[in-house]
Amino acid sequence: MLSVTIVIPMQNEAENVVPLIDEIAAAMAGRPDWEIIAVNDGSTDGTGEALRAAAARVPSLRILRHAQSAGQSAAIHAGVRAARAPSVATLDGDGQNPPADLPRLLDALAAGGERLGLVAGQRAVRRDSVAKQRASRVANSIRARMLGDGVRDTGCGLKAFRRDAFLALPYFDHMHRFLPALFVRDGWEVQLVDVGDRPRRAGVSKYTNLQRALVGVTDIFGVLWLIRRRRRCEAVEEVAVRPAEAAE
Repeated sequence: MLSVTIVIPMQNEAENVVPLIDEIAAAMAGRPDWEIIAVNDGSTDGTGEALRAAAARVPSLRILRHAQSAGQSAAIHAGVRAARAPSVATLDGDGQNPPADLPRLLDALAAGGERLGLVAGQRAVRRDSVAKQRASRVANSIRARMLGDGVRDTGCGLKAFRRDAFLALPYFDHMHRFLPALFVRDGWEVQLVDVGDRPRRAGVSKYTNLQRALVGVTDIFGVLWLIRRRRRCEAVEEVAVRPAEAAE
C-alpha cells in the first residue's frame, strides 16, 4: 500500500513542470511507496506535454486533466480523491514551495498521533513582491481575527494531511485557503511548521491582489458560518440483549 500521495495543482506552468517534478522525486528518494498526482487545471500552454514528458522519466507520476480551468481548490480536491495513499501532501505548481520541505511535514504528520489531521507550512520569509506581502498580511490578519485559527499564513501551498479527514470537509471553491480552520472545525488538531519560500521561476501568478482580497472577504464569512453551524456529537453503539441470550 502506498504511504503518501503528493498532489500538485497546475495551470499554465509548462516551464516549471520538469524542475519541480525532479525536485520532488529527489526529496522523496529513499522513502517507500509514494506517488505524485499532477492536476492539469485546463492549461492552455505546454503544461500537458511537459507533464507527459516528466511521466516518462518518473514512473510514480500520475496526471489528471480538467478540460477547462476549475480553480486551485477543485484541482486539489480532484487529486486527493484520486490519491491511493492514506496521507496526502500538497504544494503549489509554480515552484515557489521547496519540495525539500516535504519530508519534514510528512514526518510530523506520522509522529503526531491519531488526532493530528493537518500539518500546515508557514513561510518563514516571503519572496513575493512588497505589494503582495502587504495584501497577504492584511488578509491573514482579518482571517485570523474572525476565524481564530491561530495561523499567520494560510496561503502557503505546503501541507500534509489525512486523506479521509480532508474528504470529509465541506467542499467549496477556494477552500484550500481555509484548511486549518476547517480541520479544527471537524475536531482535528493542526500543527504548524516553518518552511521555505522561493521566487517564481517562470510564468505568472493566477491571482491579482484585488482578486485575493475580494474572494477572501466573501469566503471568510462563509467559513465562519460553517464553523458556527457545526455540531459534533459522537454516536456510541449500544449492544442490545436478544431474548435468546437473556434466557441463557
